Amino acid sequence: MSLLQPCFQQFTSGFTPAVSISLPPPPSFYVSVSRRSFAYCCSSQSETAVVNGRFDGRINERDEIRLGLPSKGRMAADTLDLLKDCQLSVKQVNPRQYVAQIPQLPNIEVWFQRPKDIVRKLLSGDLDLGIMGLDTVSEYGQGDDDLIIVHDALEYGDCHLSLAIPKYGIFENINSLKELAQMPQWTADRPLRVATGFTYLGPKFMNENGLKHVVFSTADGALEAAPAMGIADAILDLVSSGTTLRENNLKEIEGGVVLESQAVLVASRKALIQRKGALDTTHEILERFEAHLRAVGQFTVTANMRGRSAEEVAERVLSQPSLSGLQGPTVSPVFCKRDGKVAADYYAIVICVPKKALYKSVQQLRAIGGSGVLISPLTYIFDEETPRWRELLSKLGL
Repeated sequence: MSLLQPCFQQFTSGFTPAVSISLPPPPSFYVSVSRRSFAYCCSSQSETAVVNGRFDGRINERDEIRLGLPSKGRMAADTLDLLKDCQLSVKQVNPRQYVAQIPQLPNIEVWFQRPKDIVRKLLSGDLDLGIMGLDTVSEYGQGDDDLIIVHDALEYGDCHLSLAIPKYGIFENINSLKELAQMPQWTADRPLRVATGFTYLGPKFMNENGLKHVVFSTADGALEAAPAMGIADAILDLVSSGTTLRENNLKEIEGGVVLESQAVLVASRKALIQRKGALDTTHEILERFEAHLRAVGQFTVTANMRGRSAEEVAERVLSQPSLSGLQGPTVSPVFCKRDGKVAADYYAIVICVPKKALYKSVQQLRAIGGSGVLISPLTYIFDEETPRWRELLSKLGL
């Protein structure tokens, strides 16, 4: 029986339902989902998705392209900032409304939703594009082929999904996933208890790493308290700085990271292929994102330099390791009038320099005769067609 194979089981009142995951030897994974009188689990191999209580085989009929954005929290604020930096400011008439517009993309309709609902509505066809954390799309998308990650590194929302155990007691000398799995305490009668909100990624990770005797319990709120309260042996949760874990006497272990996550742009495969204008709009959004993110932390440095020819000046510039720029320096003559004649005794050098090498680059320019150094931050770097666009077309078979 495959992982998360469909099963339905009735329970009498008073019992706590669970989702059973069968593994060889006999099943020992359970995910507690609620206190209702039934349990369920979902097959990842089903050809027809059931989302929001209905079957969905093709896109919904509408003219506008719908983009789902996080409605609350740091992810929401950072997403709006990114769009603004890309000249795609979101205009919301009423902050209490869940729908908004992007004037630069008149065919786009923005919908503010919880990140997990963005994933669900991408699958149901109610949204065409969405921004959320990779952890969210992985947990709620469950590897569905209709979800395509268009941009996998929007450079905010960084965190990782990790297993954490107490620093004390029987775990004091346990520092790796392998050591945790080999502890003799875990049996079919006394499995490792893990509190988590990731009831798809958690069991999948444990199964792939050979941990057989594990029980997963769902929990909302501060998971870090679960081991101290005695209701779990370990937790599986998102970690940013690790401060909260340390303050609650918990530690991460080697091999215990399930997923590295940050904000991503996701699209519905069906929408990109079937909905008019969706692919072109996605191309524009992707290009704006790529151009802006490539320019972050980059500066244009311009300086004048005396020389006999552009080639001679370029040779001096390229002799310095910090002055090569993106593809090399741009060297052009600076014309002036002397004795009634136009002459070019100086040349202007333009290079692109990362912030961390900025001062060193200025020093090197001065060392080879540069003067009048001007510095300005870059907003966009539009290069050749982005590799991510080519990858997207390949995924779509176009």
